[in-house]
Amino acid sequence: MKTFVEPDPVRKKTFRIICFLLFFLLYLLLMPGCKKHSSSPDGGNNPLTNPPGGGGTTCTAVKGDAENIPIFPADNPWNLDISSSPVDPYNTAIVAGFASNVIKADFGSGLWDGAPIGIPYTVVCGSQAKYTVTFRSNSYDGNYGDESDAGPYPIPLNTAIEGNGTGDSHVIAVDKDNKILYELYNASVNNGHWEASCGAIFDLKTNTLRPDGWTSADAAGLPIFPGLVRYEEILKGIIDHPIRFTLTSSKVFPGYISPARHKVNSSGAQFSSLPFGARIRLKAGFNISSYSATNQIILKAMKKYGLILADIGSNLYITGAPDERWNNDDLHLLGQVHGSDFEVVKFNN
Repeated sequence: MKTFVEPDPVRKKTFRIICFLLFFLLYLLLMPGCKKHSSSPDGGNNPLTNPPGGGGTTCTAVKGDAENIPIFPADNPWNLDISSSPVDPYNTAIVAGFASNVIKADFGSGLWDGAPIGIPYTVVCGSQAKYTVTFRSNSYDGNYGDESDAGPYPIPLNTAIEGNGTGDSHVIAVDKDNKILYELYNASVNNGHWEASCGAIFDLKTNTLRPDGWTSADAAGLPIFPGLVRYEEILKGIIDHPIRFTLTSSKVFPGYISPARHKVNSSGAQFSSLPFGARIRLKAGFNISSYSATNQIILKAMKKYGLILADIGSNLYITGAPDERWNNDDLHLLGQVHGSDFEVVKFNN
């Protein structure tokens, strides 16, 4: 009779471990693959944009991508260096109307009245799904659909709206792949599509203007995005375009010059006020050495490219995009610059 011997406890435990490891290895080899999700490289400041229908390769766009594409051709007025352009013969009379006003940065970090400060924008891929836009009037403004581009517009439905939907409620998207700009005014989302008072599409590869007399998301019929002060430009170290600004109605002549395409019923007198599209520039001799590096970039642009009149608003308010990296106290120091420090670039009135 064969005697049964109880296995050694240590050897028994080792055998169980080896069996478990072999089984786990076999499971890993046979397990279906999984996809790893990644976050937006700009920390979530820009939404991931997906192709229509959800198929194909996911594309990621960030705000900095807009600084890597040409904003209109090199010979476009938005890229014109006006630092040596002649002064308008009516400069003295025109500047007198806002000489005592100061520059106000209408953008910054944090919130004002519960909303980010400035006009936000997003950058999207060429594969971004497009949405129809219904042009309508509401309690804020009328319907300018007859002066709007039909679309559709590749603006994600979660895109930030200026003022969180109060006031002008501008919405802006830059298609970085097709180099096309999309802008809405008085916009809102309703039942899976956009609604707005006006919409404009600009092909950034051409010098094509809007039809004569047409407005846009801006009163002057101009694109808004090219005139925004953007923090990504500060990181780049240069602002290479005129900066959008506003004046009150009494300082705006009811007319426009290129590249503006639209006028409003303003009350400014001829030869003592500015039409839409006009430029003013910071005088070459204005000393900027005491300003911060950020403000010097802004002031240098005011000397080289100037300010471009785009809408009715507060005197000498310049427009930019909100960003948590702005130093509001530093931007406030731009208020040391007066209207009298500017001169009007010659235009045909």
